[in-house]
This record gives sequence, structure tokens and C-alpha cells, in this order.
Amino acid sequence: MFTGCGTALITPFRADQSLDEAALRRLVRRQLDAGIDFLVPCGTTGESPTLEHREHLRVVEIALEEAKPREVPVLAGAGGYNTREVISLARELEALGADGLLSVTPYYNKPTQEGLFQHYSALAAAVKLPIVVYSVQGRTGVNIEPATLRRLAAIGNIVGVKEASGNMAQMANVIHQTPDGFIVLSGDDSVSLPLIALGGRGVISVVSNQIPAEMTALARAANQGDFAAARAIQRRFLPLMDINFVESNPGPVKAAMAMMGLCEPVWRLPLVRPSEANQARIRAVLEQSGLLAQSTRSANAAD
Repeated sequence: MFTGCGTALITPFRADQSLDEAALRRLVRRQLDAGIDFLVPCGTTGESPTLEHREHLRVVEIALEEAKPREVPVLAGAGGYNTREVISLARELEALGADGLLSVTPYYNKPTQEGLFQHYSALAAAVKLPIVVYSVQGRTGVNIEPATLRRLAAIGNIVGVKEASGNMAQMANVIHQTPDGFIVLSGDDSVSLPLIALGGRGVISVVSNQIPAEMTALARAANQGDFAAARAIQRRFLPLMDINFVESNPGPVKAAMAMMGLCEPVWRLPLVRPSEANQARIRAVLEQSGLLAQSTRSANAAD
């Protein structure tokens, strides 16, 4: 279900900071029209820590309303550092009809490996949905070690990991130590191709907010062993993958999408607009990638 390319959706806001439901629907439909394999609303790319509870549920609900008729799975974000609150949110998302949960490791309190195991075990026991755990030490301060993932993989509804450690040796060990059916997904666009070559299954992508068809094609080509085709896409869009992290995500990707006419350039504090210098760099990469011309044509066609 969660193989290939899944988009870690941004959450669009209006100028008054309210949730832009109309823009969200347009973004989701754009993903579906491009053939995306699955959607990931309310991850950290979606600024989930700044969403009110009702907004979090509404974003997932809209994604489900658009995706269900097309039979595209929705992997809803449900993470945090309070296990009881994560369980409560997960149960609500299950009731909404989410197909699975993406759950980032508890941040700030930096649990031990045993604490991580107990946290995810409790979550798995509380819901029937498949769970993809999310390991991103650079953001949370804690790493899920391969041995811990091996233990978690023995729990029936813990089905995979979004691996964003940036450590290819660790990724290789995760694949080596977990069962064949355990889904290992890249959390970094730029290493999706090598991770799939190692035995991973795809990517939960930031850049697919901008180029959903192309990232889906990259993941599918790599999964089919057509690495020449996958490398060609990687080579073309690596500058875009990199510029999305010139400042903290999702600052740059949302700025780029605003330049493409896909959303308003609005973030919720503590995120702010990228610096003028970095906005110029983002625009230059978009122009080099042909995405500004593409967005202008799309806007004209819509008019």
C-alpha cells in the first residue's frame, strides 16, 4: 500500500493564517492527477505542530474525500512526545478512515531505545491501522536503531519506517535486519534512488509537492530496476531537491509553490518566509527546472 512515492503534503494557509481548504483540495487533486502512489497529510512538512486539533482532522478528512474515490491510500500523520495524546489522535484518524499512520519519534524528551519500543508498541496496540514509524534524528534528537526496528517489525501492524537518518550504512542495516515485507522508505528525496537500490521501497517526498509525476516516475523506475531512467530524473531535479532544504523545511518548498502559483506564501510561526537571498536562489532553480513556465501555462489554461 505504501510503496513508491508518497507526498508529504504542505498545508496551505490564507493570509489571515486560517486553513485554506480550497487550495488544499487543489493541491491534493494535482497530486492525484499526476498519479501519486499515496498521500501523507499532516506530517511535519504539513506544519502539523502548528495545526489546531480540529484543523489536523480536517486536513486528513479533505485528503480522504479526494483520494478515496481514486483508491489512493492516505497515510496520516500522528506523532508527538506524549504517547497518550498520540494514541488519542490515532484513534480519531482511524475513525475518519485513514489507511495508515505515519508517526514521528517523540521529540525533545529523547527516549531511550526501550522507550521508543514501548511508545510504538502502545500505539500499535491501540489501533488496527498499519503504522509507519518515522526516524529523523536531525529534527527530533533521537535515532531509531536497526535493532529496535527489528523488534518493532515483529508487531503485526508496524509495517515500515520512513528513514531520514541520512546514514546510508544504517539504512542498509535496517533493510538487512528487518523482514522482507517490512517497508523501508526514504525520508530524503536525494537518496531515494540509492535506498531503493539497497532494497527500500520508495520515498515520502517533499519535492513531489512540486513535481509529483516526476518523483512518482523516479520511484517506479527504480523499483522496476530501470536505474538509467531513475538516474535521469534524479540528475534533472537534484538541484530542486537540494534547494528545498536551503532553510528549514517546509519554508523553501512552500515558497517555491507560492512562486508556482499553487498556494499563498504563508507560514505559521515559528516558521517564516525564507530570506530574500534564498528566495532568489529558489526562483533560479525553479526557472532552470522549467517549473515557473509550467505553472504560468497551467494558470493560463485554468483562466
